[in-house]
This record gives sequence, C-alpha cells and structure tokens, in this order.
Amino acid sequence: MDTPILILLISLLLSSLPHLFSISSPHDTLPASSSLSVSDVLISENGIFSAGFHFVGKNAYCFSIWFTEPTSDGNLTVVWMANRNRPVNGERTKLSLLKSGNLILTDAGLFTVWSTDTKSLSPLQLQLLNTGNLILRNQNGSIWESFDSPTDTLLPNQPITRNSKLVSSRSHSNFSSGFYSLSFHEDNLIRLLFDGAEVSSFYWPYPWLNSWDAGRFLYNDSQIAAFNSSGYFRSSDDFEFKASDYGIGVWRRMRMDVDGNVRLYSLNEGERIWSVSWQAISQPCQIHGVCGPNAMCNYDYPGENAGRRCSCLPG
Repeated sequence: MDTPILILLISLLLSSLPHLFSISSPHDTLPASSSLSVSDVLISENGIFSAGFHFVGKNAYCFSIWFTEPTSDGNLTVVWMANRNRPVNGERTKLSLLKSGNLILTDAGLFTVWSTDTKSLSPLQLQLLNTGNLILRNQNGSIWESFDSPTDTLLPNQPITRNSKLVSSRSHSNFSSGFYSLSFHEDNLIRLLFDGAEVSSFYWPYPWLNSWDAGRFLYNDSQIAAFNSSGYFRSSDDFEFKASDYGIGVWRRMRMDVDGNVRLYSLNEGERIWSVSWQAISQPCQIHGVCGPNAMCNYDYPGENAGRRCSCLPG
C-alpha cells in the first residue's frame, strides 16, 4: 500500500476515535441543541446516579433519575420523575435541550408533555451531578434543578421548602401522584397530609397534640428542612432526628411512601438492600385513609405478621 494512502487511513481512524468513545462511554452532560431518546442515559461522574427513560408500564416511560446499581431483587431505585402523571410512548419520544434554554419532553406526536419553562441567552448544558441533582446551567450558574421539584424522594442535602413537597405514588406499580404528602403549611410546621377524594386531613404531627407538646416551633417562617450525608434531619420548626445508623459513608434517601408513612432508608451496598433507619409513624393505624373509606384498621393479633390489617365495617 502506498505510504500517502496508509497515512490517510490512519489519520481517518484516529479522527474517528473520539466519536466512538463518546458513544460507548458514560456521560453526565447534554449540550444545547441535543436530545436524549428512550435508549439514552446520562450517568453521573461517580457512577452512582443515572438519568433517562424509566419503564413504568406497557410501552410507557417517565424521564427519571435512579440509583445506577439495582437492588438485590433486580429493581431500580427511582428518586425523581419529570412526568409521573403523563407517561410517554417509547417511540420517537425525546428529551431535548433547546438553544433557547428550555428543556422539553415530547411524545411520539411531538406534543410537549413536560418542560422546565426556562430561557437562556448564553450557552447552557444539562448535567447530572454526583449528588443525584440534575441541573440546567449556563455561564452564570444554575437556572433549573431537579432538587427544587422533588416527587416522592429527598436525597442528602436536598431541601424541602415552602415551594416544594413530597407526594407519594398511587401504588407500588402506579407512579402517578397519590394521596399522601409531606410539606410545610401555613402554621410553619412540616406535616403529613392525607388528601383523599372526599376527606382531607393532617395526621402527623398527631392532631391531638399542640405544637409545643409535639416539640415544634411555630414562629420560624423560613420553612426549610433537609438531612445531611450523616443522616441528621433538621427542620425550621425545630423537628429533628438522626438515622439509626447515623454516620458518614452510607447512601440514604427519604421517601413519602405509598402507605402514608415517611421513612429514611439506608443502603447496604454489599447486599444491595435498603433498610429503614427512621420512620415518622410507628403505629400504622394512625395514618389517615390507610384502609380506604369503608374499612377499619386493626393491629394484627399476637403471633401473626407484624403490622396492621383492614376489615370491613359492620352492617
């Protein structure tokens, strides 16, 4: 083979290598004027978190963030969803970062299902951070982040504020918004609320306790709460707790669960199992609406499985 032709072939091969590596290697950033399809995934630099289209039903997907490694039962632990109430079809669905600065999710019919409703005159990018926070930023800083709009989960150092709340899923298999929520209210207390079709009521702190007896402070209107990487939670209303395994080096998440209880979970990385390291309510029958409108809640008899059971009302 002639030397000039050989040099040309080698130069073409070398010039294509960066492109090949960009396809096969994990990446944490989506630049402007780019998009993600159902098969594309962003992975944080530390490899802990992934963002992409999570399968939620037959040909139905939600753009989500999850822990990259599955648990021991093979399931992924999802910590955020963009379109939990409007899943999209897998075909031709895209998450696109427009040059205008808006991040939009479009379905197969090109309808906008979800967007950040943001604008930017300077170049910007979408990045999945090592904390699990998905941020949209330009040269001036962040203009949107997933930490500001949680679904049912908080991650370490992610605040819940007067402008955000945790809302449970409808069930373990239906990820749309359910009936239970954790949020701040007009009295500056962080509360659990049951918001059913016919009845809405607070059930934690327990309604028969005044704020003082519940260890809460009414007069701080900053309305912010979070837990740190050691598992210490503190709220502006003076409510606080520590994880049972308090200390650094453990991944944790706080979740508004489908049964109406809010729990802190800690990950055993070796066994890939999440265990409860704190929960708000130890007696499940104190959770409003736990058995529906036409049943009553009772605790299991000694010798049966721990927990509660529901039984029909007499008559």
